[in-house]
Amino acid sequence: MSELRDDLAALKIERTPEKIGRRGGLPIGWIVALVLLGGGGYAAYAFATRVKPVEVEVATVSMRAVGGRAQVLTGNGYVTARRRATVSSKITGKVIEINVEEGKAVTQGQILARLDPSTAQAALSLAEAQADSARRQLAESDVRLAEAKVTLSRLAALLKDGIVTQADVDATRANVDSIEARILAAKTQVVVAERQIALQKTDIDNTIIRAPFSGIAISKDAQPGEMVSPVSAGGGFTRTGICTIVDMSSLEIEVDVNETYIDRVRPGQDVLATLNAYPEWQIPARVITTIPAGDRQKATVLVRIGFNQLDPRILPDMGVKVSFLRPDEGAGQPEVAAQPVTLVPKAALKTEGSATIAFVVQGDAVERRAVTIGGTDGDRVEVKAGLRNGERVVMSPPQGLADGVKIQIK
Repeated sequence: MSELRDDLAALKIERTPEKIGRRGGLPIGWIVALVLLGGGGYAAYAFATRVKPVEVEVATVSMRAVGGRAQVLTGNGYVTARRRATVSSKITGKVIEINVEEGKAVTQGQILARLDPSTAQAALSLAEAQADSARRQLAESDVRLAEAKVTLSRLAALLKDGIVTQADVDATRANVDSIEARILAAKTQVVVAERQIALQKTDIDNTIIRAPFSGIAISKDAQPGEMVSPVSAGGGFTRTGICTIVDMSSLEIEVDVNETYIDRVRPGQDVLATLNAYPEWQIPARVITTIPAGDRQKATVLVRIGFNQLDPRILPDMGVKVSFLRPDEGAGQPEVAAQPVTLVPKAALKTEGSATIAFVVQGDAVERRAVTIGGTDGDRVEVKAGLRNGERVVMSPPQGLADGVKIQIK
């Protein structure tokens, strides 16, 4: 056996050591780099060619409570006041006193401001002096008339005795008639002077500006020392108003309704109003009337809506959204729901043949679901089956959206 091992050892070929990676090929470091580059390129290719999520907008399925009523139309408008006035003066003058502030209540007849009355008072004094002069002239004419009548009676007696002539009597009678005419003119002058006094007193009264009705002052437009006028004069240095008053009991809503849907609005129809400032507060209201004229520029018709009960939070010029409720139409359309009703936006529904479907958000994907719908409720649709309250649905489903497709919510 030892001889056999010796023979096998003799057959072994001795080789000299060689550097790794130098034998007939690339260095091992290059090989590793190429492998890493290939793997990274494949990863980049896979990332670029992967299916991207579809960006969608979603909405939440809501519920109309028991006793709620369906909407037939929605619109936007503003709170307006039927009684609103910018109070000004009847005459041009300088403000010397202001007794109103924004947000303060005023009562009818309350003094809001005073103008400088010095000119009007001077004119009144002049009118009173002229009236006094006219009265004195009238008194003088009365004395002269009495004297002329005595002279006429004496001449008439002397004429019988032939002491005076008829001409003397006629001249005296003419003087009496002339004095009587002057007395009538003087009386007229007295009346004119008294009318002038009344006019000047009116001008003095016009320097006092009073509230035309009770309400709230929403603006203060003049200050003491400024000029005010009933008409614009003197450029920007003359005010045309003292303040603006609003009768808060006359607040209502004005809404422009598209003429295409105006047939859904009726006088007395119930309305739910929601102020933009208080989105969770629904205010009961009713349709007062529809203005019988259209706006050809906007293709709308103006609708007046009155509040069932006013509230201090309702202010003029506030933005408001209104929902016209479905009126009672008998057995076909019940006025009040006897059980909760599921509602979904119209834009979330899609028609495929005879089926109505919606895409429900499930995690990061969507589920295609068939639904059964009922009547309309404004811009929403009643759902009888297929959706539950609180679920999120895709709005305006894009083309290609299918069951299980990944989505990304905008």
